[in-house]
Amino acid sequence: MGIAVLDSAQELGVGVRWLQRIGRDFKARQHIDAYALTAVVFAFAFLSIFGDKLDVDLRWAVLFSGVGLLLYRLTLPAESAESPTGLLHDRSVYDEVPLSSLLSQARDVRVFAPSAVNLLSAQTCELIRNTVLAREKGNVRIVILDSLEKAAVRQAAKQLDDSVEFPVQRLPSALDSTMERLRLMSGWKTAGEFEYRLLSYSPGFSLVLVDPETPRGRVIVEIHGFHNASTSSRMHLELTRGSDERWYTYWVNQFDHMWEAARRDDVTPFSAGAPRPASGDVVEAQE
Repeated sequence: MGIAVLDSAQELGVGVRWLQRIGRDFKARQHIDAYALTAVVFAFAFLSIFGDKLDVDLRWAVLFSGVGLLLYRLTLPAESAESPTGLLHDRSVYDEVPLSSLLSQARDVRVFAPSAVNLLSAQTCELIRNTVLAREKGNVRIVILDSLEKAAVRQAAKQLDDSVEFPVQRLPSALDSTMERLRLMSGWKTAGEFEYRLLSYSPGFSLVLVDPETPRGRVIVEIHGFHNASTSSRMHLELTRGSDERWYTYWVNQFDHMWEAARRDDVTPFSAGAPRPASGDVVEAQE
């Protein structure tokens, strides 16, 4: 009896995974043709059990459609989502697929980077203003490292600056530049909404999410690593909606957790020069 129960549980688990796979395919709008034709074939098979009322030509049409779809799918190349070369690359990929193509239809952009100084160039900020923020319900959320967390900044600089063979900038000054830009951007009058927050430490990766809740969603993860020739040589992991639902959702949730943990800036865009409360690091240094 125990074996029978175990077999039933295993069969139930297989059924659940099968239903989950179908659900992921429908959410990503993949293999819809195969599912539709399968449903038609099963319907005809079911009706054939109870009578011989179905037209013979119609039966042959369904049969040949199924065979044709099967042969067609056998000729298709392996999906890019299964190929590591479609997932892994470095920043040079954006020479071929520029950021403008990712943002052209985007309404929801989320970014985490220790300083985001490379991403938030003047050209990219203008691009964001003319695309995402120009749309009703457009939303841009950015998280960077909190410059008041001196110990965290020193540790991040050791990884991001000192371990690079050919550095071109330093984290503290990059943070200052980005902070000024974020404060100015938060004062823009746009149709969309712009927000930024400050995180207390760097988790060792950067994130760019583009429309993550939609079927065309894209998640880009940059792994900082321990040693790099340059910042552009860091490994990028790029996931699309439906490529791997588990890890796609994982990285979307990572940003959401960081957003909740990060603090709002206490300087308004109209008083960027106003004094700020000192963090524990600053107080300790003053003492």
